[in-house]
Amino acid sequence: MKVLIADDEPNILLSLEFLMKKEGYRVFIARDGKEAYDLIQQEMPDLLLLDIMMPGMDGYELCRFVKNTEGFRHMKVIFLSAKSKEADLKKGYEAGADLYLPKPFSTRELVAKVAEMSAQA
Repeated sequence: MKVLIADDEPNILLSLEFLMKKEGYRVFIARDGKEAYDLIQQEMPDLLLLDIMMPGMDGYELCRFVKNTEGFRHMKVIFLSAKSKEADLKKGYEAGADLYLPKPFSTRELVAKVAEMSAQA
């Protein structure tokens, strides 16, 4: 399974990349929304781990693009964000997210959810 991780925080990118590779996933990383947008089209990942607040293009825009574009709709989207108010979560799910985990999140829970979603793919 291919996983795209998009976050503008280098430490989060590194730790998530390590975590997902350890689980055996093929991992792509993007440092901003535009890079993620390009990688989505080039690499066709199965699952996206998206931050919301990123330069270039935010996570909501990316999620809407994926969920509204033929050929990409099957991609699962998990938001990982410091925006943790109920309105933020609602906005994420309205954009089409399959899951929204507010930061800080449990890596154990994230790994379990990714495994669950990969089994459905």
